[in-house]
Amino acid sequence: MLSVLDFKKMKANQDKITMVTSYDYPSAKQAEQAGIDTILVGDSLGMVVLGYSSTVEVKVNDMIHHAKAVKRGAPNTFTVVDMPFMSYHISLENSLRNATKLFQETNAQSLKIEGASLEILHFMERLTESGIPVIAHLGLTPQSVNVLGGFKVQGKDKAAAKQLLEDAKQVAEHGAVALVLECVPRELAEIITATVDIPTIGIGAGPECDGQVLVYHDIMKYGIERLPKFVKPYTDFNTEGINALKSYILEVKQVSFPADEQSFHIKDKDYLPISE
Repeated sequence: MLSVLDFKKMKANQDKITMVTSYDYPSAKQAEQAGIDTILVGDSLGMVVLGYSSTVEVKVNDMIHHAKAVKRGAPNTFTVVDMPFMSYHISLENSLRNATKLFQETNAQSLKIEGASLEILHFMERLTESGIPVIAHLGLTPQSVNVLGGFKVQGKDKAAAKQLLEDAKQVAEHGAVALVLECVPRELAEIITATVDIPTIGIGAGPECDGQVLVYHDIMKYGIERLPKFVKPYTDFNTEGINALKSYILEVKQVSFPADEQSFHIKDKDYLPISE
């Protein structure tokens, strides 16, 4: 299993880091078998696998349930778990309690938190001091989508870009071991990546980031109707899956499934009961 030190070495050596967002046992198992560097159990599970309208509805216990499944599927892969909406905003004591619960019960290697407010930076520092590695998340932060006014690219004007760069410096200084940059102009992400000494993981932030992350279901085009601009699907399970199900339905209706090779037989027919 890779460590936070390995990721820093990968940044120094310009060896790109691969991350996939996974929510369950089979997808995590595939990710580990494929050789992915790290898995993120994202709170996007609310929309992708639970059918919620946003990440806001996701709770700590939801994250624990799915993260435990992921770790069973990929026990030897560095795993990051999102702290969900309002689980680290009420008070420092409450935030630390939730972080401890998530970290201990999931056997994760890191937690991810969004933002760079003074409260978040202090919380990040406390987690680091306590031995819990933290990955920061800046740019488009889905938990704040209602405040941001929707799913929009961040840092597009000079003031916003300057603030994002300052925020990136701050999270690095306060103990973050890596930084996810979401929906940030490529040019700005390149500057941030060159400025901070921690790895940057991009999603919709261009190839100059130290690594990239995509959601498993987006990569597979599985259960997803519309893909964001920054996603490149590598197969089309929507089509393949529906076609497979249609074939199954047809064969059952035509009584061509199950065939003899999918059936069991009794060796001695004398044992069969005789209907009267």
